Amino acid sequence: MKIGNPLDKALGAGAPQRTEGATSTTTPGKTASLDGGVGESTKVTLSSTAAGLMTAADTGDFNAAKVSEVKSAIDSGTYKVNPEVIADKLISNARDLLQRAA
Repeated sequence: MKIGNPLDKALGAGAPQRTEGATSTTTPGKTASLDGGVGESTKVTLSSTAAGLMTAADTGDFNAAKVSEVKSAIDSGTYKVNPEVIADKLISNARDLLQRAA
């Protein structure tokens, strides 16, 4: 089981992205007005990065059944930790991070 940040997927593996002129404080498809809705309004569109962040924040990206199963095994004292598997996954994650940084 690989644990990661769902926002990394939305941003393209954590790489910072900039979109010139794309600043917003509203949701997609909404309009904003500084004068309380009276008079002119300005249509605001979000960049693809901002839209991806909003989508990633709304998704529940975990297996609730697996979490429940592990929790009950811990509570009953039957959960077994395999240190070799943990070490292998730590090394794998470290390799991934080093490859991204290079």
